[in-house]
Amino acid sequence: MSALFLFVSVSLAQDIPAGLSIAFKKGNSQELSNYLGSKVNLIIQNRSSDVNNQTAQTMMADFFSKNKVIGFSVNHQGRRDESGFVIGTLTTDNGSFRVNCFFKRVDNRFLIYQIRIDKTNE
Repeated sequence: MSALFLFVSVSLAQDIPAGLSIAFKKGNSQELSNYLGSKVNLIIQNRSSDVNNQTAQTMMADFFSKNKVIGFSVNHQGRRDESGFVIGTLTTDNGSFRVNCFFKRVDNRFLIYQIRIDKTNE
């Protein structure tokens, strides 16, 4: 019974992509693109763009090239039915950023439909 509970818990936790955190830790837009939906609302420091997957990857590559990543930590995450979110802190050589990623279930996978990145005052 406890093995079944553990399996179900791990399965549910994996709905929110574990590799997302790794992609942000590496500052790797190519790896991040594996978790992007076909359309993404990308908001970087109050500049909003509704773009396709490829353009979102290019914009994130540009962001990472201007802000060398030192680390990333997940502060909070959750999911409900067909959606989920991750809130984290991205530490770069230009300071810290709050990262919000919002997901929706598409073909049995959670894919990002919005990324918001805001500079923090820390």
